[in-house]
Amino acid sequence: MATRQLQTPFGGRWASRLATLADDVEARLEAERERIGLWLPVALGAGIAAWFALPVAAHWIGLLLLLGGGILAGLLIGWQRRLGRMVAIGCGAMAIGLLLVWARATSVAAPVLARPVTTEFSALIERIEPLPARGQVRILARPQRRSDLPPRVRLTLRSEQAVGLVGGELVGVRARLMPPPPANLPGGYDFARRAWFDGIGAVGTVLGEIVRTPGAAGNVPPLRNRLSGHIQAQIDGSTGGIAAALVTGDQGAISDDDSNAMRRSGLAHLLSISGLHVSAVVGFTMFLLMRVLALSPRLALSGVVLAAAAGGAALAGVGYTWLSGAEVPTIRSCVAALLVLAAFLLGREALTLRLVAAGALIVLVWRPESLAGPSFQLSFAAVTAIIALHESPKMRAFLARRDEAWILKAARAVAGLLITGFVVEIALAPIALFHFHKAGLYGALANVVAIPLTTFVIMPMEALALLFDGVGLGAPFWWVAGKALDLLLLLAHGVADAPGAVATLPSFPSWGFAFAIFGGLWLLLWRTAWRRAGIVPVAIGVATLLAQPRPDLLVTSDGRHIAVAVPGGGYALLRDRAGDYIRDTMSEAAGIDTPLTALADLDHVTCNRDFCRWQHGEGAERRTILASRGLDRIEGADMAPACAAADVVISDRWLPRECVARWLTIDRDSLTETGGLALYLGEKPRAVTTLRVGDGHPWRRPEQVSGNDEAVPTDALAR
Repeated sequence: MATRQLQTPFGGRWASRLATLADDVEARLEAERERIGLWLPVALGAGIAAWFALPVAAHWIGLLLLLGGGILAGLLIGWQRRLGRMVAIGCGAMAIGLLLVWARATSVAAPVLARPVTTEFSALIERIEPLPARGQVRILARPQRRSDLPPRVRLTLRSEQAVGLVGGELVGVRARLMPPPPANLPGGYDFARRAWFDGIGAVGTVLGEIVRTPGAAGNVPPLRNRLSGHIQAQIDGSTGGIAAALVTGDQGAISDDDSNAMRRSGLAHLLSISGLHVSAVVGFTMFLLMRVLALSPRLALSGVVLAAAAGGAALAGVGYTWLSGAEVPTIRSCVAALLVLAAFLLGREALTLRLVAAGALIVLVWRPESLAGPSFQLSFAAVTAIIALHESPKMRAFLARRDEAWILKAARAVAGLLITGFVVEIALAPIALFHFHKAGLYGALANVVAIPLTTFVIMPMEALALLFDGVGLGAPFWWVAGKALDLLLLLAHGVADAPGAVATLPSFPSWGFAFAIFGGLWLLLWRTAWRRAGIVPVAIGVATLLAQPRPDLLVTSDGRHIAVAVPGGGYALLRDRAGDYIRDTMSEAAGIDTPLTALADLDHVTCNRDFCRWQHGEGAERRTILASRGLDRIEGADMAPACAAADVVISDRWLPRECVARWLTIDRDSLTETGGLALYLGEKPRAVTTLRVGDGHPWRRPEQVSGNDEAVPTDALAR
């Protein structure tokens, strides 16, 4: 009895505190009742993200059981309370998101090539993607009568090999095929995951000439390709490639130099068909139709002009989305534009966060895997930040119309653009740093000029040029568009080349990124004072990002390429003849924006025909590294002493059993399990791997086909 008397007040105090806390949360949710629905796509996305983050099916099932418990907890709190409903619905949405992406990954399952092969086969072309800036063409094709090959492959060939090729054509090819590669280094782009959801089981290069189907030369290329070719014929070079990208989304004709300048200056979003482009098309169409239809007094007085113009604008938006390839950002933008038009017709406020939430729900239900890609994250983060900023009372008051001199109005508009640009840059910086390890610092300033130039000059001129090309009078409009595009490129290169234009950081943990995203959403989606609590997770995420050290060694997944940190903050490559792709990948993973030097040229590195050896670090953190770079076979007994004297041994070959380093031995066998590596050689050395041991996602352990090196004679096409 005495024990019970002591426990009851204690339990009562805690029960009272919990009840008070629940009442406080309930009161805050009541004040935010109009914003609660915005968290539905966040909960759905959290379930999708959890499926990608957790490695095996047992974890996915365990999380589903926990979410089931969360639903019951919400019901116990009480359905009549907002907190109870929010917990129950949120857990249910998370479970649905997890099941959606799991079902999607299972439904698209297709065999993947087991090993690299060179073989001949007949293939039906599905899609053609010209890359004129590289002198290449990329095609998606379906091999015919080859059960030992994946059902869909992606092939790259030279432009001269692909002259006249069209979708739907049957061809015969000889190609070097390989499985879709995973990320080459920790934090890198995982093409194997993307290929899985696209149904691509192999990638490769066409060798030699293509055997064509008789009579196929008369086939007509798709409208998108024909339109891109027409635009590039009117405006030469990379400038024409940008002009085509603004209309069709085809970026294949943009040179690497110009593409890199657009990225570094924060203007790369202009090249991907998204909200800016769809809004311009829909707005221009609606404006034009309203002016034309209003010329008829009968239509103007009947009150159907607005509805007819909105309907025409909706058709233009849908057609533009289809023409540009229907990528995720374009579909999101099209859905948003249609909702805006519907809101106009219903007399409701159009640009709200509810619209963004509805678009996110549609995209996530349709393609749940898009959540993991930077395109989805960047586009929705930008739109959410813009609308949340302009919904805030202070921003509304600042931009409200008032009776003042025109110069003050212009200054206020420019200031509004700058503030919006800075907010968007802050919102996008964690996403850009997580996926690309770099973010532009002057993008807000560049966009103040670039967005009006693109929206009000370049795109209208291109639209008018295409319209008047039908009667042969489009040349003046193409000239104006070309000059404006030259100005855009001049701006991009000027900003990109400015000192400190790009911030670079190495890979950082996913949990830190999750904290930053959650905190950002908390700040943007709520409206009352408790939104400030989002500063805490944002600070944790930013601290994680800034505190992440640069790796001492980077080893690619094949073991051939090694980047070594050198004094002064740069990196040196073991094989200095590595191509641009390897150099860019290494620079991104290391978080640097300086050229890579040659390891063999450094004074403290000793190299011979077969190995390079050097010391890394100082004092107690001094490590000896031994890396192979030759192809000659060396007996284990000869290698054993050198391996034993090294802390780390790295080789792209199989090492003999006698070769054992003091801390870590890396060779072809170990790289098969770990993938690329980032090594941190401090007081407590550690290795971060690209692949997780036991990862059960379907693209890690797919059904495989052998890809035998047997050829089906392609002259069968002639028969």
